[in-house]
Amino acid sequence: MKKLLSLILALTMLLALTACGTTEKPQTGAVPEASEEAISSEAPDGEEKEAVKIAVLKGPTALGALHMMDLAEKGETPDNYEFTLAGSPDEILGSIIKGEFDIAAVPTNMSSVLYNKTEGAIQLLALNTLGVLYCVENGESVNSVADLKGKTVYCVGQGATPEYALKYLLTKNGLDPEKDLTIQFKAEAAEAAALLAEGEGIAVLPQPFVTAAMAKNENLRIAFDFNEEWEKLGENSAITMGCVIVQKKFAEENPEIVERFLQSYEQSVNFSNSDETLAQAAELAVNYGIIPAAPIAQKAIPKCSIVFIAGDMMKSITEEFLNILFEANPASVGGKLPEADFYYNAK
Repeated sequence: MKKLLSLILALTMLLALTACGTTEKPQTGAVPEASEEAISSEAPDGEEKEAVKIAVLKGPTALGALHMMDLAEKGETPDNYEFTLAGSPDEILGSIIKGEFDIAAVPTNMSSVLYNKTEGAIQLLALNTLGVLYCVENGESVNSVADLKGKTVYCVGQGATPEYALKYLLTKNGLDPEKDLTIQFKAEAAEAAALLAEGEGIAVLPQPFVTAAMAKNENLRIAFDFNEEWEKLGENSAITMGCVIVQKKFAEENPEIVERFLQSYEQSVNFSNSDETLAQAAELAVNYGIIPAAPIAQKAIPKCSIVFIAGDMMKSITEEFLNILFEANPASVGGKLPEADFYYNAK
């Protein structure tokens, strides 16, 4: 993962030199610096603020939006951002398909599923989370993917990136996901983490739930890191956990609003990633019920691979990841790969 993040940072500098991206600022890589600009609380040229309905998930995909959510409650964002915080993708998918949310943070593979379900009515705005998956064990029996044979594994994200990443790794390590082990899916990471903490067991969890679970039970240990196992396979891609999508019609009718959102969102990501504002971000994560305690949040947030990647780099990384998922299971991306119009502001 370190090699991959270094590559992303190098590409970011290259794109900055060629002036690609959604704003005049360079696209942000794996660990963005804190923005010196505050998010503007005024609509441009005295215009009335527009209402923008935004859905985010209670987990790593929401952590980059913490500052925006806080400012939105105070009325200090350039448009009226109305946030809905959901516990799982299933809670918001129907509403996204119906067009009830203008913008949403979802698992990356689901962005492709939604594009296909809506016949191209969804566009990908930015990647917001890279790999944050870990196999966590209450015990000492698992040290590799192959060691999961014969085991029962709790897993979150059925129909989303965690399920398909797990099954892909299992298959590549010679295991049949349907026969060689038992996978029990849980609706929310908090539920899987609680079961793991109560007794012996194995779970596939994203950050920040890994750090939170391990803080409650000293017997828990990380059996393996999905990013490291992915790199062992020699894949020229990243596990891209989360992204931000927009209704294509909304983007076409409101390009200025979308650009303001992207600028605000990038600054919010910088806020979560900056050492100077980490303590504030941790308090917000607790206030919004994403992480149970501030000390845990301060440890977990830097491990959550929060990013802002837009434009051409977003397209390149996403295409490679979706191609791998499609080859493993076409249903994981909605039956077919998205067309070029799926990628907002990318060539």
